[in-house]
Amino acid sequence: MPRALRIQHPGARYHVINRGNYRFGIFATEGAAKAFIKTLFEAVRHYGWILHAYVLMKNHYHLALETPRPNLVEGMQWLQGTFSNRFNRFRKQRGHVFQGRYKALILEDTAVLARVVDYIHLNPVRAGIVDPDHVEKYPYSSLGDFLKKTRLAGMECEQWLRERGQHEDSVNAIRGYIKYLKQMGADKQEQKRAGLEKLSRGWALGTHGWKQALARELSQRVFVEGMSGEEVAEIKEHHRQDELAKALALEKKTPMDAQAKPLKRDWKMRVARKLRAGGIPVGWISKNLNIGKPATLRSYLSRDAAGGQTYRQAST
Repeated sequence: MPRALRIQHPGARYHVINRGNYRFGIFATEGAAKAFIKTLFEAVRHYGWILHAYVLMKNHYHLALETPRPNLVEGMQWLQGTFSNRFNRFRKQRGHVFQGRYKALILEDTAVLARVVDYIHLNPVRAGIVDPDHVEKYPYSSLGDFLKKTRLAGMECEQWLRERGQHEDSVNAIRGYIKYLKQMGADKQEQKRAGLEKLSRGWALGTHGWKQALARELSQRVFVEGMSGEEVAEIKEHHRQDELAKALALEKKTPMDAQAKPLKRDWKMRVARKLRAGGIPVGWISKNLNIGKPATLRSYLSRDAAGGQTYRQAST
């Protein structure tokens, strides 16, 4: 099974997700849920993490984590391994407690972090487990922890509270945030506008430009190690779009120009050759330059390599 993408750097923020391997749900009992939360805070303390939010559902968990040191992989291995050992020892069982490796979506900035925190805290509401008016009553969520006068070391809320219009870390600020959550929890259209359903997908959460820049950086590394097929495909697509934009800029053209007819032009062939030299597949190039079928582009490039004809059908 392909391994999930891991991007690590100091100060990185993540939306971490994993599902249990047991049909009945690994957190279906109070004891199991409390044991995981205890182990989570041990990991937070051991690895110096900042925990912005967490929620445990019946068969999966969500975390919003920040790593001042680049140690997500090491810490998550300890967290899941330690909990799995404790879980199996208590139940006198063997085997994998989680379905596979966790998913860790890297977050662009505080604005994205705040949306992920909203998503995490509203999970029990969106799943129909609690009513929006009682979102803070769900027992296995960080939301209730933030209402306490004292909280466990490693929990922080200042960053995402500022994004929600609260200017201090206080019980009153959390209450104001909970009021906001209750309103959003009761308004499915608002949840959709906020894009909550998209916050557990992909490999990174942020703007298109930021993801392109990150993909460009990752393209300099080995792609296969540490990535699932879906994540590899998305990163490669960002990289290819970025390379296309740069090649078009050199020709003083735009993506709209690339889709215009006629299909065969000298500048398109120059762009195609540049992209092909960078290892981008012919099929992708032919589609995004609107040249025709992949076999047609291969023919054009072969003729060009052999010193054949040019392809201008209209002035550029």
